[in-house]
Amino acid sequence: MTMPWETLFSLVNACALLGWIALVLLPRGEFVKSLIFYVGVGLLCAAYTLLLALLFTGTVDAGAQGQASDAGFGSISGVRALFGSDGGVVTGWTHYIALDLFAGLWIARDADAKGFSRLWQAPVLVLTFVAGPAGLLVWLVIRERAARRAFPRSTLKRPKL
Repeated sequence: MTMPWETLFSLVNACALLGWIALVLLPRGEFVKSLIFYVGVGLLCAAYTLLLALLFTGTVDAGAQGQASDAGFGSISGVRALFGSDGGVVTGWTHYIALDLFAGLWIARDADAKGFSRLWQAPVLVLTFVAGPAGLLVWLVIRERAARRAFPRSTLKRPKL
């Protein structure tokens, strides 16, 4: 069975992009957040899971099967073998963008709960869209500093041992 890898790549990118546009630009009511979570992240996770199963069973992408004995997460060559075909690249890319969108949604929810304006959130969300872990790291630093300002150590009650 041959898969239209370019088409699948475009579809997963479009799904993620729509999620990011909604996350950054639309009002974040419960409906929009649920739509991003279940339709955006959920659909990408489902696509990833299906593609991974099809690749590992040899149902699609014979090029990936030819490298199956080398494929794995234990070495650079093993990971290279996983991504050594169009199917492997599309599956890996789907994995990345699903988790990046999930991280972006978590950042947005956390920032909303902590009272950060959308203007502060937008650059962090764009960075997360472009370079997932870098955006997440920036948000973790920002939220930690805000938490320290809101709750200085001297005001925190320490548990008695």
